[in-house]
Amino acid sequence: MDNSKPEDQIVKAVENTEGKIEKTERGILQNKWVRSGGAVVSVLVVVGALLYWQMSSTRVGIDTSLISAPVIDLSPTAPGQLEEIFVNEGDMVAANAPVAKVGDEIIKAKIAGEIISVQNNIGKSFNPGQTVVSMIDRGQLRVIGTIDENKGLDQIHVGQLASFTVDAFGSKQYQGVVDEISPSSNQSDVVFNISSQREEQQFNVKVRFNTDAYPELKNGMSAKLTIFTK
Repeated sequence: MDNSKPEDQIVKAVENTEGKIEKTERGILQNKWVRSGGAVVSVLVVVGALLYWQMSSTRVGIDTSLISAPVIDLSPTAPGQLEEIFVNEGDMVAANAPVAKVGDEIIKAKIAGEIISVQNNIGKSFNPGQTVVSMIDRGQLRVIGTIDENKGLDQIHVGQLASFTVDAFGSKQYQGVVDEISPSSNQSDVVFNISSQREEQQFNVKVRFNTDAYPELKNGMSAKLTIFTK
């Protein structure tokens, strides 16, 4: 039984596919019949066209995507002035680690995670529920793509393989798995008008990835998703 993580299985699958393509190309180039320059070019053009057709016909692209995790806001339970800050943005903290002091109250992290925002205004007054420090659980990071309902949403299902690029890192490819598809559209209010053309609705698609393998990926980064539908 294979106990490897889904994300690791994805990477192996991609590597196997790339290996097969490489092997095919070597076989073509070694064949005596195609050793002449013109024949090689012709064959490679055909192979490239077939690969492009196959890949483009089994994927759905989502250009509007964002790496994000639920934000956990930490605040005092009683009013007071901010006396001390014990963390900085980007710090990794343990559960129950002190992050700030407001009045006589020590505010602690609720879980282990990454600090993403700090109100570093010593002397400022804070009320109960007013955020002093924000953090995330990196294990909850997802690539969240927004797709129109008629742009391939019906082809996307939980468990499908996905790849994505991040604007900050150019063309570098990352791997993931479709984790969730929103059950309702992003537009909650129903709008009626006299036009016969119905307004397109948008839905969120969430892709899980191995955060330990990709520590450079941060909350809020822009991305582009590709979902492999077959």
